[in-house]
Amino acid sequence: MEIPEQDRLETAESELTTRRGRFRAVAFREHEGGAEHLALVHGDPRGATDVLVRVHSECLTGDVFGALRCECGAQLDSAVDAVLAQDCGVVVYLRGHEGRGIGLLAKVRTHVLQDAGLDTVDSATALGLPVDVRDFRAAARVLRHLGVASVRLLTNNPDKERALTRHGVVVSRMEPLLEAADEHNRAYLTAKRDRLGHRLPHLDPAH
Repeated sequence: MEIPEQDRLETAESELTTRRGRFRAVAFREHEGGAEHLALVHGDPRGATDVLVRVHSECLTGDVFGALRCECGAQLDSAVDAVLAQDCGVVVYLRGHEGRGIGLLAKVRTHVLQDAGLDTVDSATALGLPVDVRDFRAAARVLRHLGVASVRLLTNNPDKERALTRHGVVVSRMEPLLEAADEHNRAYLTAKRDRLGHRLPHLDPAH
């Protein structure tokens, strides 16, 4: 049966050897002119249940340059290592998600306001920007393309779990991806916990 145009996922695959290990790299996009994303696939997840999956939103400053005001780069590194420790797993890297979807220019402008005392939420709304406009449909589509039956989702964000579930991914459970809090990122992490509902129990002194 012919696949409807709107359901087609354009993909290209190759082997990719990284400093951490070897993956099958699956580049994909949903439609012509759309963002191009990448899934790093370890092992064979087709038909597998409880596959360890990280759906990671692009963060140029954190992922590439090691910015300390967020934990994005550290989470990406930890997720890659965690996936490699499994029989199979997937890291889905979503581009076009910079600054929870507002883009790089806007994100850098929010940094100025954060340095003046606003948190990650108020710095966006003060500029008339949305707090989070990320779309996780592409991640759900590539996980279905890979044949993943169900996932253990590496995330602290319940909204991400709900978004993937809404798009047809079976999330068997969330697994935390906690990075150390320090003087550079504590305010950011606290806002994510208190304002955005992320599960970050290690910020509690009792932990």
